[in-house]
Amino acid sequence: ALSEREVEQRRGPLGGAALRELVRTWARLGKVRDGIARLEAEKGRVAQEVREIMLPKLAALRERGRSLRGQLRVLEAEESDLEQRFYLGALQLPNRTHPAVPIGDQSQARLLEVVGEKPVFDFKPKGHLELGEGLDIIRQRRLSHVSGHRSYYLCGAGALLQHALVSFTLQKLLSKGFLPMTVPDLLRGAVFEGCGVQPSVTPSPVYNIDPARFEDLSLAGTSEVGIAGYFMDHSVQLQDLPVRVVCSSTCYRTETDTGREPWGLYRVHQFTKVEMFGVTAAEHGTESEELLDEFLGLQKEIFSELGLHYR
Repeated sequence: ALSEREVEQRRGPLGGAALRELVRTWARLGKVRDGIARLEAEKGRVAQEVREIMLPKLAALRERGRSLRGQLRVLEAEESDLEQRFYLGALQLPNRTHPAVPIGDQSQARLLEVVGEKPVFDFKPKGHLELGEGLDIIRQRRLSHVSGHRSYYLCGAGALLQHALVSFTLQKLLSKGFLPMTVPDLLRGAVFEGCGVQPSVTPSPVYNIDPARFEDLSLAGTSEVGIAGYFMDHSVQLQDLPVRVVCSSTCYRTETDTGREPWGLYRVHQFTKVEMFGVTAAEHGTESEELLDEFLGLQKEIFSELGLHYR
């Protein structure tokens, strides 16, 4: 209907030579639109066929899924209850004891070794508390208004003696290759349980922090708990074993808070202790025994170098 000549005569922006390209573009556009329409129609037919095939099976699978979820809820609730009952019951199992330990009460104990001579005096010796009070280096009486029973002060030479004993022991163990460590005093319940201590029982063997302010935190009665927490939940390279750790820490114990027990620095609520802690391999079954013997030997060295008689 429109010739190239007519396009030229109209003197518009489109020249006669461009007319053929415009026509080709229109023709191609029509074909593309037809192709889109065919593909859309085919896609609709495919989708309908899929729905017709899948719907019955899909409904059955959905029903099976609902049934499985219901069964899982029942079993998971039972699992949670059984796990709690088992865990709390297993916590009551006592730790294994050394095979050489006699079974029974203190009357079954055996004396294995005596080192040094027990001093003999021609007078009645005083106890450590009486001596300490006389020298004004220990104060334990008249403290109920300050810190309750089973507490004490060390003054002057008493305080220096504690620092000297700690320093002496640390230097001794550092010279033997021990790794020095300081640990947190506040630890979570799982760490205590891993060491065989149950902070949640009544009466509790440890001081529990107010759970309204600090949830699941207790004061450690020994640095052993903090060191164990340092090593829990990860592995140590075999070539790095055994690991020997030494730690000086304040230990908090919930001893009875009355004045009926014997006086003295015994079964007190708080004291400083130097701890030896070891992590061994278990390749041959003898590593723990060997390290225990090594630690015992070091304890004997320390007591002997202090000039103490012991058994």
